[in-house]
Amino acid sequence: MPQLTPGMARIRVKNLMLRTFIGINDDEVRNKQDVLINLSILYPASDAVAGNQIEQALNYRTITKAIINHVENNRFALLERLTQELLDLVMSYPQVRYAEVEVDKPHALRFAESVSVTLSNSREA
Repeated sequence: MPQLTPGMARIRVKNLMLRTFIGINDDEVRNKQDVLINLSILYPASDAVAGNQIEQALNYRTITKAIINHVENNRFALLERLTQELLDLVMSYPQVRYAEVEVDKPHALRFAESVSVTLSNSREA
């Protein structure tokens, strides 16, 4: 993950618990399962810091609502595909310079708390 530099802000959304259809087994296709989503987003925040106006900031509520809508209203065979689609959604906001998305599928393996996939992307200013 890139280091913070002056003027940049890191937004983290931690442990967003949602339900969706995820997997390829019959029971996974028929029943929604929990997924746990964590985001880390870097964006230039100098204007937001100076102006104290929401229009100058990256609105994490808007991004989170879009993620909730996407996850809850779609089906996914693979955790990798869900993670990539969420990363693409976050990167669709032009202010985002770097994003990392981790999606956990709790209890996917018998003796593990969860299985997760993490993907990241970045763009130049």
